[in-house]
Amino acid sequence: MIKILFICHGNICRSPMAESVFTHMAAERGVAEHFTIASAATSREEIGNPPHHGTRTKLQQEGIAVVPHRARQMTGEDYRNYDYLIGMDDANIRNMTRIAGGADAQGKIFKLLSFAGETRDVADPWYTGDFDAAYRDISAGCKALLEYLLAGEQ
Repeated sequence: MIKILFICHGNICRSPMAESVFTHMAAERGVAEHFTIASAATSREEIGNPPHHGTRTKLQQEGIAVVPHRARQMTGEDYRNYDYLIGMDDANIRNMTRIAGGADAQGKIFKLLSFAGETRDVADPWYTGDFDAAYRDISAGCKALLEYLLAGEQ
């Protein structure tokens, strides 16, 4: 079982979108039982809130079910319990590393688009309003992550 935690600033836009997209992709490939997938925030600002309406709308347009979700903050325990902690941008990575105890000693923290060969961030649609662009980036990152993980399972 591979445990993946997707992480963004508030856990209402990008990370629940990634959680839903990856869950959908794994189910389509018939490998969902190999994964535990969740999401979290680096901040406490949105704790308890559902996914942003823009995330819900975009996923609905794409025919992807929104995973039942309430925002929560990442913890040090998450670092110990998950195999992959996937952030959306450089600020997330810095905050995830801080929450993990100041270092990524086990090499578990990654930026999502790095799996797709990109160094750029997934822009936060909370600020940009562009849920289409966030979805394109998240889909590309999740597809590449799934391929990476399945290649490692061979």
